[in-house]
Amino acid sequence: MSFEQFIFYVLAAIAIISGLMMITVKNPVKAALWLVLAFISTAGLWIMAQAEFLGLVLILVYVGAVMVLFLFVVMMLDINMAILKEGFTRYLPIGALAAIAIFALMYMVVGPEHFGLDKVAAPAAKPADYSNTTEIAIPLYTEHAYAFILAAVLLLVGIVAAIALTLRRRPSGTVLYQNIEKQNRTEKSERLEMVKMDAVVEQPVADDKEEEKK
Repeated sequence: MSFEQFIFYVLAAIAIISGLMMITVKNPVKAALWLVLAFISTAGLWIMAQAEFLGLVLILVYVGAVMVLFLFVVMMLDINMAILKEGFTRYLPIGALAAIAIFALMYMVVGPEHFGLDKVAAPAAKPADYSNTTEIAIPLYTEHAYAFILAAVLLLVGIVAAIALTLRRRPSGTVLYQNIEKQNRTEKSERLEMVKMDAVVEQPVADDKEEEKK
C-alpha cells in the first residue's frame, strides 16, 4: 500500500465515522461539528483527486459560511430534544430499511465493479501551471451557460422570497414595529413624564388582623 492510498483510507474512514456520529449524537451543536469534520475530510479526498478548487470551495462555503451560520442558529434557538425524539422508535424500522436501500443503490452505482482501481485509472499528473478553476469555468460558461443562468435565477428567486418573508407586514396588534423617523422626531417631553403623587403610608399588619376580627 502506497502512502497516497493510506491517506485516502484515513480520510475516508474519518468521513464515514464523522457522518455516523453526526446522525447519532443527541446534541445538535456536536452534530454540526461532526458534519464540519466530514466536510473537511471530504475536501481532502477531492484534493487528492486533483480537484483542488472543489475541495477549497467545500471548506470555504460549507464549513466557513453555511455551518457557522447553522451553529449560530442552533445555539440561539431553544430546541426541545424531547419533541425531536418523539416517534423515533416507531419509525426506526422504516428508517433502517430506507438506509439499507440507499446503501445498496450507492454500492450498485459506485461499487468496485464500476469505480474500482482496476476500472478507473489514477488521474494523470498535471503541470504546475494547471488550474482547476479554468477547467471548470470554460465548460460552465460555454457549454452549460443556460443551466448556469437558470441556477442563478433560482438562487435570486430564493433570496427575494426570503427577504419578502422577513418584510411582510403583520397585524399591528400582534407585532410591534419600529419607526425610526418617528423616534427621531420625539421630543423630551414625550419621552419622560414627571408625575407627582402623595406619599402612601402602609398600615401595620397587626391593625389589619384586628379589623378582620371585628
